[in-house]
Amino acid sequence: MTDTPSIASPGIRKRLLIAVAVAAVAGIAVFAWVALQPSGPGVGFVKGNGRIEATEIDVATKLAGRVQEIMVNEGDFVEVGQPLAQMRIAVLDAQHDEAMALSRQAVTAVASAKAQVAVRESDTLAAQALVGQRESELDAAQRRYARSETLSGKGMTTRQVLDDDRASVHGAEATLAGAEAQVTATQAAITAAQAAVVGANSGVEASEATVARVEADIEDSLLKSPRAGRVQYRIAQPGEVLASGGKVLNLVDLSDVYMTFFLPETVVGRVALGSEVHIVLDAAPQYVIPARVSYVASTAQFTPKTVETASERQKLMFRVKAQIDPALLQRHLKLVKTGLPGMAWLKLDVQAAWPADLVLKVPD
Repeated sequence: MTDTPSIASPGIRKRLLIAVAVAAVAGIAVFAWVALQPSGPGVGFVKGNGRIEATEIDVATKLAGRVQEIMVNEGDFVEVGQPLAQMRIAVLDAQHDEAMALSRQAVTAVASAKAQVAVRESDTLAAQALVGQRESELDAAQRRYARSETLSGKGMTTRQVLDDDRASVHGAEATLAGAEAQVTATQAAITAAQAAVVGANSGVEASEATVARVEADIEDSLLKSPRAGRVQYRIAQPGEVLASGGKVLNLVDLSDVYMTFFLPETVVGRVALGSEVHIVLDAAPQYVIPARVSYVASTAQFTPKTVETASERQKLMFRVKAQIDPALLQRHLKLVKTGLPGMAWLKLDVQAAWPADLVLKVPD
């Protein structure tokens, strides 16, 4: 019969003690590693990961046409109002010349219409003078007729003379009526001529508006920078034909740089606009960049895939924007890069102090 080693034998007890000692050392090491890991700045702070973004502006052509020249390259810094690109304007120049010719023609039409008014006014004066003459003739005829009628009643003149004087009165009345009708006609002609002046003036205004429109199109064909920033992309090249609204360049406004990150509903209610944010970029962990909350979404959304843990992806989160200090951006324009990932730390408790590793550290 074979003897079985007893657990109380010295060899077995020694091996058990060694195993227990190794397990104890491993447990102590794990506990120490966990205890020594940074636990964050505390409950008064919250964090979210995001990327640096900036306002982008597409510089596009107003009218369809061919790109004649692009005056900047990718990466160039530009100022407000700086010329960036020129579209060909040969057709617009021709339209401008045509509009100017029509404008001069319209001005001439106004002068002609005013001259017609003067002519019609002269005709009216002449007709009015003729009316006066006809009135005098009628008055003389009426007087002769009255005398003839008196003499005829006394038998001192013939019936023929009386009839002739009566006919003279009727003729003078008809002549006066014709003269008065002529005055009315010339006055109507004045009204028509004045209307023609108004129409000619409208033609001048229309032609001037056409000239102004073409000049505006010519001015818009020189594409200028709407903001100070940096050229990010050259989308078109000289010689290309673009449709109306065709993009030529893409600019980044370096005065409007921010980080977008997401916070859970459990803390977003405590975030106020203007709250202090410290940003640490993966590419420059030695710096802590100052920012302020400039936007908090009013509705929740599913967290983007850029959030790192599966449990966080399953939650509805609120989008938050942290605006980087514009004065700092202005001092370091050449260092500003969009698309850089990093972490945004937001202070919820205004009384809490930032820990040493999150105190602001900006480039000199």
